[in-house]
Amino acid sequence: MAPRRHRAKVSPSLLSFGRRFRRFREAKSWSQDNLARRARDGEGVTPQYIGQVETGRTRCSREFAEAMDTVLETNGELVALWEDLVKDAAFPVWFDWVGLEEAADALESWQAMLVHGLLQTPAYVTAVLHGRSEAIEARLKRQEILVRDEPPDCTFLMDEGVLYREVGGPEVMREQLEHLLSPPSERITVQVVPTHGEHIGNMGSFTCATLEDLTEVAYVETIARGFTMGDVEDITEVRRALREIRSLALPVSQSADLIRRTVKERWT
Repeated sequence: MAPRRHRAKVSPSLLSFGRRFRRFREAKSWSQDNLARRARDGEGVTPQYIGQVETGRTRCSREFAEAMDTVLETNGELVALWEDLVKDAAFPVWFDWVGLEEAADALESWQAMLVHGLLQTPAYVTAVLHGRSEAIEARLKRQEILVRDEPPDCTFLMDEGVLYREVGGPEVMREQLEHLLSPPSERITVQVVPTHGEHIGNMGSFTCATLEDLTEVAYVETIARGFTMGDVEDITEVRRALREIRSLALPVSQSADLIRRTVKERWT
């Protein structure tokens, strides 16, 4: 078997921008925390987001670059760098989604086949990933963003069929569905979409992340790998699909009632 090729996890142009950004910060003798508090006209961002920009793991918006240009007193140089290095640096399809997920202020997801990875119980994860320890550990570690001091606002839309599709056996399913009824954060919304063969969600699962500077990035799953997308046209299509799917979803309370009923009637 040919050795597996490992793609870089950051865009070279985003990394170049991030390095220059860091130099401007260090010239002020400011920490990431100090700069973070000055962002967005004093509203601030997290130090982690500043770190994401500096390491090329996120693509900041022009508005953010303009604000930082003022704060760091770079006399338009940071904006010029954004134009040269970031403006046309669409997220590569292989861009590190986990880093973007960690940096997100909000996540909106549609799942057609399985419970979203951030809401999967250890037993459900183990069944889905066939016991592969490294993959299991990595997926469970991703869930830490839901229990941090300021977790993202999350909307999880899932097809009704997910409630009935057996993964790991009745006990695993019962535990998993009960977990959906008591998510780890008050900022999590779970809604069930009645199974229907015609809506756009049948094309596949996807997630849209909104970052702290309001940049939006989407992640689309395929059989081979996941793809990240940041182009305006792509995000517009993802947003349109989310609106259509959300319009079909049961209200939160009715979704919870359906989950409880499914636990009682099918998995107990």
